[in-house]
Amino acid sequence: MSTAQILHQTLLHLDRQGYKSYQQIRGQYQFPGFLLLIDHVQSDPFAAPSRVRVRVPQSEAQFPPAFYRSPSREIALRDYLDREFDRQAADLREKRGSGKSGLIDIASPGQTVLERSAVWIDAQQVEVRFSVGLPASGRTILGRQAAELLGQDIPEIVRRSLFFAALDAAALQTHLETVEDANALREQLAVNGLVAFIPDGAILPRQSGVNDQPMPSISSRSSRSSERAIPFQSPDTLRVTLTRPNQGKITGMGIPKGVTLIVGGGYHGKSTLLRAIALGIYNHIPQDGREQLVTDRTAVKIRAEDGRSIAGVDISPFINHLPQGRPTTQFSTENASGSTSQAANLMEALEAGAKVLLVDEDTAATNFMIRDRRMQALIAKDKEPITPFVDKIQQLYRDHGVSTVLVMGGSGDYFETADTVIAMVDFQPQDVTQQAKAIAAAYPTDRTAEGGEQFGNITPRTPLAQRLDSPRRSWQRDREEHQTTERSPERFPERAPKLKVRAVDELMFGGEAIDLSAIEQLVEVGQVRAIGAAISYLQQYYLDGKRSLVDILEAVMRDVQNGTLDALTPYPQGDLTLFRAIELAAVVNRLRTLKVSSQ
Repeated sequence: MSTAQILHQTLLHLDRQGYKSYQQIRGQYQFPGFLLLIDHVQSDPFAAPSRVRVRVPQSEAQFPPAFYRSPSREIALRDYLDREFDRQAADLREKRGSGKSGLIDIASPGQTVLERSAVWIDAQQVEVRFSVGLPASGRTILGRQAAELLGQDIPEIVRRSLFFAALDAAALQTHLETVEDANALREQLAVNGLVAFIPDGAILPRQSGVNDQPMPSISSRSSRSSERAIPFQSPDTLRVTLTRPNQGKITGMGIPKGVTLIVGGGYHGKSTLLRAIALGIYNHIPQDGREQLVTDRTAVKIRAEDGRSIAGVDISPFINHLPQGRPTTQFSTENASGSTSQAANLMEALEAGAKVLLVDEDTAATNFMIRDRRMQALIAKDKEPITPFVDKIQQLYRDHGVSTVLVMGGSGDYFETADTVIAMVDFQPQDVTQQAKAIAAAYPTDRTAEGGEQFGNITPRTPLAQRLDSPRRSWQRDREEHQTTERSPERFPERAPKLKVRAVDELMFGGEAIDLSAIEQLVEVGQVRAIGAAISYLQQYYLDGKRSLVDILEAVMRDVQNGTLDALTPYPQGDLTLFRAIELAAVVNRLRTLKVSSQ
């Protein structure tokens, strides 16, 4: 192991040499109070930045064990340290030459508190993983600037962000307790017969479609914006009281199991409420406005998705007797319509374990959602292969225990199927269940129910034993470039798919671009990157033509739980974020190379 002084001298010696000479600095360097590990050195100033880690022993960091005593607190602490490191790096970030020179970058969190591979903590040490752009002028090393970057800036960031004594202890405590309380609230949903809880005083609107920070409330005086969010207040009939381990009792609106309609006029907050419920599967940071809003962990947003591929999905509960006798118990297509894509999305979610479906009529296929009496009279059922959702929604709950929360502003035909009806009026909820039932009785639709007596089967599928990609890169070369001995080479394949993440809505896997825009509950690029790694991983170890997709998902998530996100990659990465099995399944299902058999 080398010292900080040796690294400094080496960088000065490399000054004005060709950029590839930077390869000499790979290794470990002991600094006062921490260890610097340079795992991978970029080959070019315009290439992906160098991968770096720091390790601070707990004898120096001094984080109290109570701050990471439970999984909930540990994840919250790691999240807080990630944010603090990012903030301090932004303060010291300085352009030092061409390309990515001078960059100090860590996985940058948004409003959600998630498990990420950027920060790890236990009783022995704190480890942080980030990337550094080694300074250059053109392709010539700027050794003195590199010495300042690695020898001054990084130690200063570490000193400010990874030592307990340097942090705001009260803010950190609040962060941990907020997350711990949210997890406790989510655990109380099932025992209270609920699928979601929206606390009184919550701020649901966001600043914009590209800014997930809360809109200032009507009580805020700090913003000049003309728009103000109205704090959420539950109607008395739906108000419940739950208990938090740190902050005590809290009241708010409980959405019960079964079928819930969210109705109301345009621009009154229906979709905003559903969006907040959809993201209630995650915890949020303090002052987000949704930090105590929680949803069943298996809730899935379902929508139509024209053009997606479908592989062997049993969509017969909704679509059958297609023209030319095409079967729908193992339905496949390269170019799905709105109704078939929504049926497949729904059935795939059920196969992956969803117990709550979230649907917004704005992103749904009309002919999948409803077929009114007049259309029934014009087009006979034997000429219409689609059974609308309105005729299956209660069967889904009765037969399979799957609840639905549905935004519906254009059709009252759902009144008869709903257990609860919530009207959004001026951004506030009202319980109008009894009024909706009375209207349904006074104005019968005279529809003929088309759903039969039962919902139908949720049929497991087995991916066939084949590659899901065209191999492009060697795992062995990755290991050699990163010069790490911390992973077992035999655990990884000789060749791995090429992965590239453009944004949260697209993954390049092998030679295929996968459109993820309809998987609306993905919130961080790191989740997409981790899902890509997970698909490579399951392809190597579990894609054998014998295991069902559900079994494969369970195996991968078990390996991640037992071995952390590092289980998915051949070398330590700091840019992965934990995902749900449901989103992993959703991405696998969109691979056009996927082939399956039904059980």
